[in-house]
Amino acid sequence: VQLQASGGGSVQPGGSLRLSCAASGNIFSINSMGWYRQAPGKQRELAAVITSGGFTSYADSVKGRSTISRDNPKNTVSLQMNSLKPEDTAVYYCKISFLNSNYWGQGTLVTVSS
Repeated sequence: VQLQASGGGSVQPGGSLRLSCAASGNIFSINSMGWYRQAPGKQRELAAVITSGGFTSYADSVKGRSTISRDNPKNTVSLQMNSLKPEDTAVYYCKISFLNSNYWGQGTLVTVSS
């Protein structure tokens, strides 16, 4: 299973970015798909997750500013982030879970700075 994340970059405060992650390989019915982030010097934390049924959950820090979505036939998950803040600066990782296993993408860097 391979996960390819894209969409990171540098943006000014208040800007927007859309992260995407495509999964490929021997993939069966994916349960949850999510985005995690790790800021410099901090532990990795959940940003947003979406289940196979479309239920979504967000960290308080991104709630109201971010939207997670998935395309099941394409095995992709996206995270639209708006009104970005400097504290959103982090490496963002996608993760998928199925058959009691977790798979991680390589991470994509988001930098929010003026």
